[in-house]
Amino acid sequence: MSRLARTGFAALLALTLPLATSGARAAGESITYRAALSGGSEVPATESKGTGAVTATYDPATKRLSWNGTYSGLTGPVTTAHFHGPALPGVNAGVLVPVTATSSPFSGEATLDEAKAADLEAGKLYFNIHTAANPKGEIRGQVERAR
Repeated sequence: MSRLARTGFAALLALTLPLATSGARAAGESITYRAALSGGSEVPATESKGTGAVTATYDPATKRLSWNGTYSGLTGPVTTAHFHGPALPGVNAGVLVPVTATSSPFSGEATLDEAKAADLEAGKLYFNIHTAANPKGEIRGQVERAR
């Protein structure tokens, strides 16, 4: 092979390899999602000074969603917590996955069905923490793919 042909092949490979692998995910590789929780994200917004965060890991092969979260500054004890959807930011939706979050930090896991998995991957889930003072939700955050 001539030097020119080798150089051209190397250049072509250098240009196409990133295209072939971009967006590709190894089998069994998990995807990380995050939600920053605040009263301002509630619909309607609350006056809560509470904050929180949820980090979730999703395995597409097993449809298993695992999460860890924290919160502080709430108006009182947590009464319930959930993943809700399908909903974009600013829109309310029903409960999809109940969560036990009676103390911070908290963690859990669940297996998603096809519809819930599709909503997660489309950015249509949010996480909500409820208290007695805010029974419709005190702090909330949209679950987004981590960058």
